Amino acid sequence: MSVRIVAVDDEESILKVVRYALEQEGYEVHVAGDAKGGMFLFTEVKPELLILDVMLPGKSGLDLARDIRQTSDVPIIMLSARGDEVDRILGLEFGADDYVTKPFSPRELVSRVKAILRRVSRGGGERPRITLGDLSIDSDSHQVLMRGEPVHLTTSEYGILQLLVRQPGKAYSRVEILAALWDESPVGDERAVDVHIHNMREKLESDPKNPEYLLTVRGFGYRLRQE
Repeated sequence: MSVRIVAVDDEESILKVVRYALEQEGYEVHVAGDAKGGMFLFTEVKPELLILDVMLPGKSGLDLARDIRQTSDVPIIMLSARGDEVDRILGLEFGADDYVTKPFSPRELVSRVKAILRRVSRGGGERPRITLGDLSIDSDSHQVLMRGEPVHLTTSEYGILQLLVRQPGKAYSRVEILAALWDESPVGDERAVDVHIHNMREKLESDPKNPEYLLTVRGFGYRLRQE
C-alpha cells in the first residue's frame, strides 16, 4: 500500500509540481486549494504526511496545522515564501515538523518528505525502552510518557529526543541536531532547533522556563539531564 500524502496550496501550479514529483516516487497524492478542503482530505484520506502552504484563502495553513495538532501527530511540512522567517517560525510553533521555502526544487521537496517518513518508521536501532526520572520512551511504539501520562510529540520533536537520550548529559550542537534529523548535511536554520526545543519543554517540563530535562548549553546547543 502506497504512502498517502495530502498537499494544500491555493496555487494550482505549485500543486501540479508537488503532485508530479511525489507521484514519481510512488506516493499517493491528494490535493486541495484551501484549508476546508485540506481538513476534509485529512479526515477522509488519513494521510501519512501533510504539506500545507502558509498563506491560504480563508483559514491559513498555520491555523489548519494548529487544528490538526489537536488530534493528530501526523508529520507536517509547511510551504512559505522565501524570506518570510516569521511564517516559518510560526509554522514550527504551531506544530509543523519542517518547512520548505518557495520557490523550491522538486528534488528538495522529495528529499524532505523521504527524511521525515524515515524518521516515522525508524526505531529498530534504538533501545526498546528508556527511563530517565519521570520520562519514559518506548522506541517500539514511539510512545513518550511523562509521569505516566502520554506526551504527543511531532515527528521532529521525537527525533530530537531520541538523539539526546542516546547519551544523557552529552551536549549536542544545533548543527548536530539538524544533521541527525535529516541523516545528511544539516537542512534548515539553527533557529528551528530552538523552536522545537521550546515546544518540547512546553510538553515535557513542569516549569518550561526552568527545565529539568531539556537543558541549554549556552552558546552551543542542548543536552538531556543525567540521573
